Amino acid sequence: MSIDVKVPVLPESVSDATVATWYKKPGDFVKRDENLVDLETDKVVLEVPAPADGVLESIAVESGEVVEANQVLGVVKEGEIPAEKTEESVAPKAGSGVKDNANMGTSSESSVQKDQPKGEVNTGNAGPAARKMMHENNIDASQVSGSGRGGRITKPDVQTVANTPMEERVPMSRLRQKIADRMVEAQSTAAMLTSFNEVDLKAVMDIRKKYKEEFINKHGIKLGLMSFFVKAATEALKQFPIINASVEGSDVVYHKQQNIGIAVATERGLVVPVLKNTNAMGLADIDGAIRDFAAAGNSGKLTMDDLSGGTFTITNGGTFGSLMSTPILNMPQSAILGMHTIKERPVVVDGDIVVRPMMYLALTYDHRIIDGKDAVQFLVAVKDMLEDPARMLLNL
Repeated sequence: MSIDVKVPVLPESVSDATVATWYKKPGDFVKRDENLVDLETDKVVLEVPAPADGVLESIAVESGEVVEANQVLGVVKEGEIPAEKTEESVAPKAGSGVKDNANMGTSSESSVQKDQPKGEVNTGNAGPAARKMMHENNIDASQVSGSGRGGRITKPDVQTVANTPMEERVPMSRLRQKIADRMVEAQSTAAMLTSFNEVDLKAVMDIRKKYKEEFINKHGIKLGLMSFFVKAATEALKQFPIINASVEGSDVVYHKQQNIGIAVATERGLVVPVLKNTNAMGLADIDGAIRDFAAAGNSGKLTMDDLSGGTFTITNGGTFGSLMSTPILNMPQSAILGMHTIKERPVVVDGDIVVRPMMYLALTYDHRIIDGKDAVQFLVAVKDMLEDPARMLLNL
């Protein structure tokens, strides 16, 4: 019996999906529930499993095409898998079918110089054979690095330029398109303003160092830096609820629960999974959830629920070395906290110059509903709690 392989019911607010990768090709044996094809939506990757043991009879939709819920993707002919094929059929054959969508439409253009009209070319100190090739390909001496004696341009030097594509065109993934749309939406909708401060992280670093081994032994996870920022932001959001609010039409919606999104850079792009009700989470809960989100993000396993319901976002450009930046709002949220790299700097403490691990903080906020006073006081509250974390952890 032949069974249709259909697009599953798509998550709420998602109208269609793009076929990303087929892991089988027509004629391949398949095992029930093994992943046949990945579908990429604006936010998550959906796996479509085989409905039964048998053979993939046909593929109806190729990689790169857009599909809707319940649309037929292919057909599996139900049947028993020969014993010698069982092991082979279980292993996904990534790349054995239609090429991954990331490669669809990729065109490595031939050298731009070859398309230019031939004319006067500055061949510099090129040798005779190199000069001839430079004229044939309209390559100027300024485009070539000479490897010969005294920087003389050789024929292989020119060949390197002539055979090197000057550009490569790759279509954006659905996720990257969505990121781009949301960035433009934030810029064109909100009245964004950024306030800055700096925080002395010595107290936090001392706690992490002192309890490092004990924390791992008890909770099975490292005591991270982000969990302190999440707890500090949570307490500050409770003090300044307008920072946790959002705009809907002409209304201001105050969210009673602190749901903090953590920006995570994955191979597919930036995603923001959400820690729900951080007021009820301990440091170990937060660190564990962030670890799981990072793993799920890199493997494309994040769900719509993981990415929904955020009321505030924290992004850490410091992991890539950023000293200072102005983060963009994660709409419809009204504020985002930017962390940055930690640098040891001389500061004055109690009249003495000392070296401390310092970090610049940035809070971008929607000035339509958040006044500068509230934004600055929120940022100061985060700073104060991080510089005296005992008060925060003791709920003082």
